[in-house]
Amino acid sequence: MPDIGYLNGHFSPLEAVKISPDDRGFLFGDGVYEVIRAYHGIPAFWYAHFNRLVRSAKEIQLHFSLGQADFQRLLLHGLQQSGYQEGKIYIQVTRGVAPREHTFPPIGEPTVFLAFRKMVALPTEVCQRGVNVITLPDTRWHRCDIKSLNLLPNVLAKQKAREANAFEGIFVRDGLVTEGATSNIFAVKNGTVITPERNHLVLAGVTQQQVVTLAQAKGLNVQFRPIPISEFLESDEAFLVGTTIEILPVIQVNGKTLRDGKPGPITTILKQQFTAHVSGLAMS
Repeated sequence: MPDIGYLNGHFSPLEAVKISPDDRGFLFGDGVYEVIRAYHGIPAFWYAHFNRLVRSAKEIQLHFSLGQADFQRLLLHGLQQSGYQEGKIYIQVTRGVAPREHTFPPIGEPTVFLAFRKMVALPTEVCQRGVNVITLPDTRWHRCDIKSLNLLPNVLAKQKAREANAFEGIFVRDGLVTEGATSNIFAVKNGTVITPERNHLVLAGVTQQQVVTLAQAKGLNVQFRPIPISEFLESDEAFLVGTTIEILPVIQVNGKTLRDGKPGPITTILKQQFTAHVSGLAMS
């Protein structure tokens, strides 16, 4: 089946979608986005992604009229057209097409774009073995709570990780771990599950919240709080979370092995719980 695209009210093969060079998303990165993973034809946690998309848009004064019910229908229609049971849905909303001026256009319609592609999961052996990460200075702007299109620092961090034969770059600001270039981060110390507090320097992750909920349901102590880099390097366990990677154990940081270099017991339990949870999803 072909990858499917949606642009301002119309579905088509993704390769047929054409976006104006005067679109402000292209010219300025003036827009917001989301990524949703579909399991057996069900877009997981779609409502949480929608709410975050609306919040991000509001924070940059971008108004679009797509409501929650219409958003849900778009997701299901696109998945049905693609035929993908395991899919990856990219959603992008920009301030629309206008002559290139920094200030907002006086009149304009947002560009609403969705892409429906087949989800290609990480190899099973990678998920079971765990991954290496490196730490990098967090050079991003001070509104990381907005899921904006401005991702150049993330791109550079991911590239540096690749060049270091690592899976992810972990941002550090003022001695504190914030998040990964494409993921949220968790550490485990003395049985406590820790993830950075949510503020303007950290994106509130949808998968992050799901993992917190699952951990609390298992009776684990979960803390949203600052994680000094020194504490992170001495963690008993660490793992990344994200829409496409789910829960991914970290076994090495900056070339140094964490503990015994194997996924820890709490990471393993939460990974099993998350897998069971998404396996039982149903569209409400």
